Amino acid sequence: MTNNKVWFITGAGRGMGVDIAKAALAAGHQVVATGRNTDKVAKALGDDENLLIVKLDVTNPSDAEAAVKLAVNRFGRIDVLVNNAGNFYGGFFEELTTQQMEHQISTNLYGPMNVTRAVLPLMRKVRSGHIISISSLAGLVGGAGGSAYSASKFGLEGWMESLRDEVAPYGIKTTIVEPGFFRTELLEPESTFWGDLSIDDYAEGNAQIKAFFKEKNRKQEGDPVKLAKALITIVSQEKPPFRLIAGADAIAGAEQKVAELQQQINAHRELSTSLAYEDA
Repeated sequence: MTNNKVWFITGAGRGMGVDIAKAALAAGHQVVATGRNTDKVAKALGDDENLLIVKLDVTNPSDAEAAVKLAVNRFGRIDVLVNNAGNFYGGFFEELTTQQMEHQISTNLYGPMNVTRAVLPLMRKVRSGHIISISSLAGLVGGAGGSAYSASKFGLEGWMESLRDEVAPYGIKTTIVEPGFFRTELLEPESTFWGDLSIDDYAEGNAQIKAFFKEKNRKQEGDPVKLAKALITIVSQEKPPFRLIAGADAIAGAEQKVAELQQQINAHRELSTSLAYEDA
């Protein structure tokens, strides 16, 4: 690859996708900025000779194939794929309908899969590329009110871990980005949805969670512009991180998870290691 790369970014009409696209353009790269509403993408990013704006609903495999084809027609290749598009279904599991769970997983897990499936043949052909998927600390640590979102992000992480070993022989690099709270639009009403059902037992807990997210919105500690620039940095590295745990709060959460896992291993080591056949 040359230093100037072709970036394909999903969810580039608002939030972190806009910052990533702007950072890539500022660094001299060519950018395919995609979104369900191309007018929004154009308004957010303006005009640039190195920019191609393409309609893409990541939940539609045909959209993904068509968008990739347009990208190749314009720029000839795709060097960096950023799976950024996503949304957030909050609330207690029993209050989320089956359809809501399906929508969450369709956008946050199947969406990246659809786009990656369309891009991978190009990368394999040239034996190079970098796939970046935006996960979350919620992809490492689950919690009350986050069952749908964590299910989608835990799934994303498992898929990416397996994909890493499948595509590495063909020179394709992979990175999972696990942000903590960043001041994006994820908690805005356009991206956040709550359970359609209401169960009295969960009323108090639900009210607390909604109040927490409402208070947190627009006050998140993380700066998405700095995270976008960090992605520019790791893409230029010969050995980029497989995991980029982004933000001091994410580091703290990940360290707590590691400590909890180690405690669980130690607490039940004797039982866990006693389960083999006697002649094994």
